Amino acid sequence: MEAGCQRLGRGVLKAGLVVSEQVTHRSGLIVGRFDPPHLGHSYMIEWAAQRCDALVVYVNTSPQRDTAPGEMRAEWLAELHPDVTVIELGHSLGTDFDDEDLWAKWMALFTDMWPHSDGPHAVFSSDAYVVELASRFGAEHVVVDAERVAVPISATQIREDPGRHLHHLAPPVRAWVEANWL
Repeated sequence: MEAGCQRLGRGVLKAGLVVSEQVTHRSGLIVGRFDPPHLGHSYMIEWAAQRCDALVVYVNTSPQRDTAPGEMRAEWLAELHPDVTVIELGHSLGTDFDDEDLWAKWMALFTDMWPHSDGPHAVFSSDAYVVELASRFGAEHVVVDAERVAVPISATQIREDPGRHLHHLAPPVRAWVEANWL
């Protein structure tokens, strides 16, 4: 959600941003580490939620990679986005988009944890991997703000210089970052 905007109901965001009320997908999926979750993530989640009957957010957690505790990241997102289903996915899988065996493990994990009888019908991301992931689900890929224009931040930037990017964090995330990273 854009800084200064607030979701008021399906289709309307405070500050004059109006999104079509037409739901275009029965279900949608967003996958990420959200380490830490920031306002760019919230923008994408709200944008996708406006276009789905049901949106699921998978929070990838791995003790080998996490900088903020995975369970806490999932709780923050669930608190910030109560109208979506947030699922923590604990695993030790790597990321290699050229490894078919690894893709099979990822897809088995994603499919096993999917909370609905069918879907996802769309996969949303600002990253290029969304095309392949959606294809493997037989879903539509939807790229959301790939250039990060709406909220110009990445979790990597926050991890590298948290004090400089506090304004891109929701209050509970910001409080934790200030207490633990500064």
